Amino acid sequence: MNSDAPLPMLGGLTAAEFLRDVWQQKPLLIRGAFPDFQCPLDPDELAGLACEEGVEARLVEEQGADGPWQVRHGPFDEATFATLPERDWTLLVQAVDHYVPEVAELLEAFDFLPRWRLDDIMISYAPPGGSVGPHVDQYDVFLLQGSGQRRWQLGGKVDDEAPILDGIDLRILERFEVAPSDDWVLEPGDMLYLPPAWAHHGVSQSDDCLTLSVGFRAPSADEAITSFADYLGEQLPASRRYADAGMAPPEDPAELDDAAVARMRRLILETLDDPAQLAQWFGRVMTQPKYVDQLVPTESPTEVEALVAALQEGEELVRSPGSRFAWRALDGDRATLFADGDGLNCALPLARHVASDAPLDAEALALPGAAALLARLLEIGSLGWAGDFAEE
Repeated sequence: MNSDAPLPMLGGLTAAEFLRDVWQQKPLLIRGAFPDFQCPLDPDELAGLACEEGVEARLVEEQGADGPWQVRHGPFDEATFATLPERDWTLLVQAVDHYVPEVAELLEAFDFLPRWRLDDIMISYAPPGGSVGPHVDQYDVFLLQGSGQRRWQLGGKVDDEAPILDGIDLRILERFEVAPSDDWVLEPGDMLYLPPAWAHHGVSQSDDCLTLSVGFRAPSADEAITSFADYLGEQLPASRRYADAGMAPPEDPAELDDAAVARMRRLILETLDDPAQLAQWFGRVMTQPKYVDQLVPTESPTEVEALVAALQEGEELVRSPGSRFAWRALDGDRATLFADGDGLNCALPLARHVASDAPLDAEALALPGAAALLARLLEIGSLGWAGDFAEE
């Protein structure tokens, strides 16, 4: 995309200006980010999705039967919704873009950000008064108003030690002070960007209030260190160990001296400081699917010849809903294609093609190594036949 072109969805900022001045630094309210926006689904369709097996859904009642801020997890049924009060509750459905193609299409508008940073689109429904309380998210989020009105209040950036309410299944802040200038009612098509750790509180102002939350992946430091160490540990030889050749005699044999600590530190840092391995691990981590069970591997190995014949007869492969792709260039004209947590070595043009939105039809076979790679991706469930998805 042209990073120098002003984007209406960013309030007239260019992508470069937004990333330089706003991203992960401060909130941004964008009126009319999506002019004449029509929400891709209605409340009844969202409720129906929340009744399906395998769909992550929650109901939050501010005054539930068992106390304040009661949380229930799906799947639900029609009887559940029939017993809800007229106000002060919220239905949240995660990863709606995995199930509704029209919702997934909204992600194209966010191509000014790395695709592997996107997590999913959660959609919430609330009657008047519905909310999940003042809270903090540890990731970037764009809050797009789909229908109805929602009032958003911001409380500034808070630290990790901010106290939260005890005894409930939500991380609601004990104290929430609103800045007078950070209090808005959003209409359909309006959008609010929030960086991580920014306290916020959204309350439905009308019936049929739908809000779409476009969230982003951000592994924590503890998750990253543990995961990378595990990845390296699977490849390191048993002979790579702590060593202390040439050390001086200890003054006290019971002392763990600075020299010993320095030797262990050097071993750890030299092992971890491997940019090539870090890139391979990072690509795998950032393309891991949100829900592994959504990938459906083939029951038997895919025959390359049969795949080629099917494509040449006019069939088309499509990327599975929820699948994630990225690529990284290697030496020469090679690359690693990262697909759903796996790393596949292939020609660079092929990796770029598969990781893009380009069609995966007979023309793709002209790329070197395409047939074998597409067969492998079909086997592991990252790709599927277009006709099969159309039948679901």
